[in-house]
Amino acid sequence: MTWRAVMPAEDLWEGELTGIQLGAQKIVLVNVGGEIRAYADRCPHLAGQLSQGDLDGRVLTCANHHWEFDALTGAGTNPGHCQLTAVRIQVRDGQIEILADTDIDMAG
Repeated sequence: MTWRAVMPAEDLWEGELTGIQLGAQKIVLVNVGGEIRAYADRCPHLAGQLSQGDLDGRVLTCANHHWEFDALTGAGTNPGHCQLTAVRIQVRDGQIEILADTDIDMAG
């Protein structure tokens, strides 16, 4: 595993979400009050892309069927029996980095 820079942290504003692709993996990044989190860009309900949804405060809402998640923990809030798949990130030297397999094809 290795850390891969995916975007400048300053480009993900507070209250914003964005989808990125790292190799074959789709990831949604969220910025809640300066706290950046990353999850697999896939709603556990019917696999809709969370990056096409909405971020309102701490609430991340899937665009397809309006399932809601706590954007800081990934825990389902409506319904409460689900959990987003977290992706390990860090911010270093102003870059958002994701912990990824070393064999990822960055052209992907």
